Amino acid sequence: MKKKNHCFTLKLGVFWLFFLEHHENGPIFIILICSFSEPELPESSRIEEDHKDASEWEYPEDIESESDTEDGLILKHRTRNANKQKAPQQAEQRPQKLAMPTYEVKWSSSPDVAQPYCPVTLRKVPGPTKFAVKHVSDIRSAFELFISKSIQKDFLKMTNLEGKRLYSKQWKDMDEINMQAFFGVLILTSVYKSKSERVGSLWDAKTGRPIFSAVMSLSDFCKCTNSIRFDKWKKCERRQKDELAEIQPVWDKWVEQLPLMYNPGSSVTVGERLVGYKGHCSFRQYMPSKPKKYGIKIWTACDAASSYAWNMQIYTGKGKGGISEKNQGMRVVLDMTQGLSGHNITCDNFFTSYNLGQELLKRNMTMVGTVKPSKSELPPELSTLKDRKVKSSEFLFTDNTTLVSYVPRKGKNVMLMSTQHREGRISDREDKKPEMILHYNATKGGVDNLDRLVACYSCHRKVTRWPLAIFYNMMDISAYNAFVIWLAIKPDWEKSNYNKRWRLFLEELGRELVFPHIQGREVIPRAPAAAMMIRKIRVDVVGTSGAGCNPPVPSAAAGGVMKNRCQDCPPSKDTKTISMCTTCNRLICVKHRVKLCFGCA
Repeated sequence: MKKKNHCFTLKLGVFWLFFLEHHENGPIFIILICSFSEPELPESSRIEEDHKDASEWEYPEDIESESDTEDGLILKHRTRNANKQKAPQQAEQRPQKLAMPTYEVKWSSSPDVAQPYCPVTLRKVPGPTKFAVKHVSDIRSAFELFISKSIQKDFLKMTNLEGKRLYSKQWKDMDEINMQAFFGVLILTSVYKSKSERVGSLWDAKTGRPIFSAVMSLSDFCKCTNSIRFDKWKKCERRQKDELAEIQPVWDKWVEQLPLMYNPGSSVTVGERLVGYKGHCSFRQYMPSKPKKYGIKIWTACDAASSYAWNMQIYTGKGKGGISEKNQGMRVVLDMTQGLSGHNITCDNFFTSYNLGQELLKRNMTMVGTVKPSKSELPPELSTLKDRKVKSSEFLFTDNTTLVSYVPRKGKNVMLMSTQHREGRISDREDKKPEMILHYNATKGGVDNLDRLVACYSCHRKVTRWPLAIFYNMMDISAYNAFVIWLAIKPDWEKSNYNKRWRLFLEELGRELVFPHIQGREVIPRAPAAAMMIRKIRVDVVGTSGAGCNPPVPSAAAGGVMKNRCQDCPPSKDTKTISMCTTCNRLICVKHRVKLCFGCA
């Protein structure tokens, strides 16, 4: 029987659909991607169509030959009332079909095509830098490596300006000791896991903790929290110039400090973090896989072994016009690893691609990561599970890249891409996992482990301004990075309490930050427990951990006791005294003293 072929051409957006009908073999559909153009018609129909549309469209007279093949013709719309002009009828001026781009990646099932990998020696010794080792003398100095003097200066300047604007004469200028005491209170709230507790209950005389009242009053803490600012721009100027303008000066200085204090090991993990925030923010993200569903996304590069935060970048959403960024994953990894050499980068399937591996090889780095089966550079036969056995692995190779497909259970396919592993080795374990997967599992948890440790003891509180949420996260990351450096310098510190060292470090850091302010505080709180704590700290200065950073005590506080109101007299009398009870260390005036001889005492 003679075959009859009928060809129909339909224009569907950017797709050309060709339908071929055969009586014997059935219908066949072929879809080709091409640029926008008019449907091709026979020559007679084309001429009629040109005459019909000549009143609505005109073609530019001088069009270069390159634009005909690359960008197509540029059509200019004309109104019907305009002077009519005949459109050219030459067929060569019509836009031509563009071929769909293909990737030049040739995979082979033989490992012989792969070139052997030569490990590269790291240029810098992993661990704290010489600058960090030189400037760390105690826990507080390790923390100040990241919250530097420059950051503190900007913080004080802008916060004092905002405090004067909000509270006018009621605002007392914050100095360096007051600021460090405020930081110490935030750190101590993370130690006691009080970030979700109401602020008033922390200062309550019965249910609160005396350390908070001993440092500062509740009103002073609330004033500091409301007045925190990082720049002096007006609100309209911030939105016009930069999404991060409200915290950009402090954020840039802080991020610059991270790679200067620590050299990561051979493996670096790149991932994404989410700082919880549900308030108004133009670049707030929704990530259902994170514990906090809503918040601010931060790209992060961490040392895989210690989870030290080496580099960070805030994601501010899509570009102008709501256009999504192309090759975002590759761009993020290249930005996060700027300055590294000889390291292996571990990332998930959002970042991993063949092009990323090639770019990292040019920078003397390798890549290991999971990959999406839908990637265009992957062969389709590797993603099929038909006739695949459980715990089986299939490898494909190029000269510098290895691809593996592993079936851990029925219906599950795990695909990894690596430029470090050039041989398809399988472990001797019972599950027969390839060595690529074992290496990925050992180095993938850098960012997740950082999130877990920071979330366990975090000073982040419920706020209504997103710059404050980022600032709290900066405090948490700075404390953890200081902890990593401190343990690297003094590995035997609190070794007997190995599982509690993170909490003990935060507690010691908080105390060292608040002790200078407690010793110089002029007004002793009325709460008995807080007042007793202040007196104990002042009397026993030498035995405290913050003795090395204490400011000079005012002369009125000779003997460790400052002149203050008698605690047994009513506040209306306002009786001042410097006498203390020898038993309970309470301040008492002459009326409440009892004189005893040495025999009766």
